[in-house]
Parts: sequence; C-alpha cells; structure tokens
Amino acid sequence: MSSFLQAFVDPKKNFLAAMHMKALTNRLRKYGLRYDDLYDPYYDLDIKEALNRLPTEIVDARHQRLKRHGPFHEA
Repeated sequence: MSSFLQAFVDPKKNFLAAMHMKALTNRLRKYGLRYDDLYDPYYDLDIKEALNRLPTEIVDARHQRLKRHGPFHEA
C-alpha cells in the first residue's frame, strides 16, 4: 500500500479516519463488540500472533463476543 494511502486510513494521522473509527466503535459497543474484534487473524499473521500471546481469558471473551454477534447475526 502506498504511504499516502496508509496515512489516509490511519486514525492517528487523519482526522476523518479518526471520526470514522469513533463512530464505528460506538455502533459496535451497542452490540457488545469492540473495534479490535474486527481484526481477522487469518488475514494478518501479526494479529494471529498477538492473539496467541494474549491471556486465554481475553481470547475466550473475544470468541464469545464474536459467536454471540457474528457477522451474519441479525440484531
């Protein structure tokens, strides 16, 4: 990805990206989810490694949230 595009989608560098992240976080919170739950460990190996290093209680809670409010769950 080009450095311009990376800076464009990075919430730390772009005000609009930060606003989008905040709005999305608030919408996810209504369903009991977190913004970090959107990261896919099969897509990014760094995410997979980070999940492997977390305590099992945190990973289990993440799995329960995803199971409860999966991508095809109708609210």
